[in-house]
Amino acid sequence: MKDRFMFRYIVIAAILFLGVLWTLGSAAQNEADYPNDQFIADAGWVRDHKDDNDLVIVDVRTDEHFDNQVIPGAVRMPWSDFRSNDVGNNLGSVFKGVGAAQEILGRHGIAPTDTVLLYDSVARDGGATASYVFWILDVLGHENKKILERGIDAWKEAGHEVADRPRKPEPLTYQAPSEKMQKRLLIDADFIYRRLGDFYYQILDVRSRDEYLGEKGSKALDGTPLKLGHIPTAVNINYQDAWSDPDTKGIKSYPELRELYKGLDPSKGVILYCNSGRRSSFSYFVLRLMGFQNVYTYEASWEQWGNPDRFLPVETRENEFTGGFLPEPVEISGAVQPAGGSPAQSRPSGEEPSGGYVSCGG
Repeated sequence: MKDRFMFRYIVIAAILFLGVLWTLGSAAQNEADYPNDQFIADAGWVRDHKDDNDLVIVDVRTDEHFDNQVIPGAVRMPWSDFRSNDVGNNLGSVFKGVGAAQEILGRHGIAPTDTVLLYDSVARDGGATASYVFWILDVLGHENKKILERGIDAWKEAGHEVADRPRKPEPLTYQAPSEKMQKRLLIDADFIYRRLGDFYYQILDVRSRDEYLGEKGSKALDGTPLKLGHIPTAVNINYQDAWSDPDTKGIKSYPELRELYKGLDPSKGVILYCNSGRRSSFSYFVLRLMGFQNVYTYEASWEQWGNPDRFLPVETRENEFTGGFLPEPVEISGAVQPAGGSPAQSRPSGEEPSGGYVSCGG
């Protein structure tokens, strides 16, 4: 009898122990999930959903990076189709606008209600061009969109077949509902200049450290050297730092991303920029994946701000986050929400804009 009771105690203890392990494992799994994980897909998800009636798989690679292999059923819509040179303002490759974007999407058979799966390749920065189209879809208020992590490389490495030609879609009319459109995301230099020193806005320079510190320069559309340095108050977090590995270019886990962006306050607005908007669109996607809502890509970026013909302030000193914020999960939303508060309301009284400007002109 005593042995029977002992056996019961052992079984109960084992069950309780397994329950604790399961709870801890579930908690670790939940912590690893991205708050907006509906924005990212792996090859397994694509395999299971590629025949869904409302799914459009889109290969965004340009001719330069296209190898005549696509995920079966994918349409080709090069991300560069959405950009053109603005010769009058000496800007290379800027967004054509919401009208042109809707025409391009419709021409490729995409409807506002479709789920759009975007992919590029590891060779093309593992998502840093698919993310540009993701940003455009956010501007249009297109809710159902995903990026295939590591692009077509992930699909091939999973052992899935590829097709040698993309699908020819039936054109349609893409009309984004006006109430869902987020045109406020289309910011320019004037928007940022008027908010320098406003404590609601945090500015992230996602270029290399050399570019940020002014040790490496770039040129405008007409070949004119751009100014060296960065936008005043900007903190540098290279877009590549979000990769778990520089070769495979997978995205870091959520805990790792929280550590990377430690000090960034998710309750405030975040302005991202690079040189021409491509790299910053990837950081935009990563922050949206993390649950950030009030995120802006300054698409004209340094090509506009750093132009010597524009009398905009520049600095070369290094800035760091002073707060101890560690981004926590925030309200999950498919569309970007309006920014909270105007500059006058968000800036604490008695505070003055930060200084340290190195240059205010050419």
